[in-house]
Amino acid sequence: MTIFGRKEESKLNKEKENSSSNLVKKSSEVVSSSNAHHENMHYKTKTSSQSQHTIVFKEKVFDRIIKHIDLVAAAKMPNSELRLEIERFVLEYSEEHQSQVSRKELQDIINDILDDMVGLGPLEVLLKDSTISDILINSYDLVFVERFGKLFKTDIKFRDEKHVLQIAQRIAGQIGRRIDELSPMVDARLPDGSRVNIIIPPVSLGGASISIRKFQQQHIKLDDLVHYNSLSPQMRDFLKLAAEARLNIIISGGTGAGKTTLLNALSSLIDPSERVISIEDSAELKLLLPHVVRLESRPPNIEGAGLITIRDLLKNALRMRPDRLVIGECRGAEAFDMLQAMNTGHNGSMSTLHSNSTREALHRIENMLLMAGHDFPNLVVKSYIADAIDLIIHVVRMKDGVRRITQISVVEGLENENIKIEDIFLFNNISEDKGKIKGDFQFKEIPQALCEKIENHGAGTTLKNFLKTISP
Repeated sequence: MTIFGRKEESKLNKEKENSSSNLVKKSSEVVSSSNAHHENMHYKTKTSSQSQHTIVFKEKVFDRIIKHIDLVAAAKMPNSELRLEIERFVLEYSEEHQSQVSRKELQDIINDILDDMVGLGPLEVLLKDSTISDILINSYDLVFVERFGKLFKTDIKFRDEKHVLQIAQRIAGQIGRRIDELSPMVDARLPDGSRVNIIIPPVSLGGASISIRKFQQQHIKLDDLVHYNSLSPQMRDFLKLAAEARLNIIISGGTGAGKTTLLNALSSLIDPSERVISIEDSAELKLLLPHVVRLESRPPNIEGAGLITIRDLLKNALRMRPDRLVIGECRGAEAFDMLQAMNTGHNGSMSTLHSNSTREALHRIENMLLMAGHDFPNLVVKSYIADAIDLIIHVVRMKDGVRRITQISVVEGLENENIKIEDIFLFNNISEDKGKIKGDFQFKEIPQALCEKIENHGAGTTLKNFLKTISP
């Protein structure tokens, strides 16, 4: 089976038989060298190392392929066979035109063409780089990535704005969505779980913009976060205690602060015998537990029908006999149902929200309840929150790119008609030395009321052991 027309085939078959045998050898050499090429490929040098002659050659051979390819046959062909067809075409085209292109450059060209045909074009090399956490396309010639907590401009470029739009439409099409002038915004997910937001003209004035939050394949545990200096060993032991005692936990922080990463790490501490239901807007959580049901919200279709919100899923989850609920992010009317679940026997539930401190997280939840249209007196709202939430953990992405837990606070109840909150851990004495942020993880104390709650939940022995290790 071939993806090229007969006319193109006859033209390429004019080479001599001995030349053809050499091409077979060259093809196998290129294939065998591809793995080594991928192992050493870095996004900063991939395109900048290509000469102008190579770039021109790539454009010519790509145009030739597009003109003569049988799109129907290519769509039905397995990727392995398609790769062989493209390799043969590129190598024979190179021989025919006696191009001065090296083996490595030919393999780069083959990979680029395949990425454009069946992948996500220039984004593929970034998606394969495990050190990259975010990919941000501002325009066809301006692409940024986040690595190790910091943003870097890349040398990756699309051919033009139309090329970016084609990739955007391919991403949306994979999940049955559309992106066009009538629907210029789309939230999508790649096959590996990476979260994608796409926005195009007319609402995006500078052209199509794509933001990708990569799904981390590596499962990070609390011990890993201690190694990264994101929290202290004492913080880790306390959070293990909190999980055992089935405390209700809210994780707060800004965008990209590491809330979901910490939520994943905390979820690994849940007893494997418990039934856990996770609810998310875009499935990012990686719960390595045997008894998990994962739910994901759904936006409306082009006709405006089919919407399923986080609140809808949360209401349904309460009928599914959960021991704990893990909500990816709370940001609207679902706050009421989440607190209701925490107050009615689903201890040990967890969620995240955006805020700048643990105290502000409480204000955010208050606002969510009031904006949802619940006509409760302010004191009732505060009492409802104070009864439901036990701990708030605040994470911050700092100037040096390291994500740290800067506060662990306990909600103690109401005092003078206000929610009383006390810090258990703080990140203090912050300073900067040669671009690195330094500070101390400081333990305050565990209030007596929280100690009693932990003991009542059957974790008294673990609490005593923790207090022994934390004492000076």
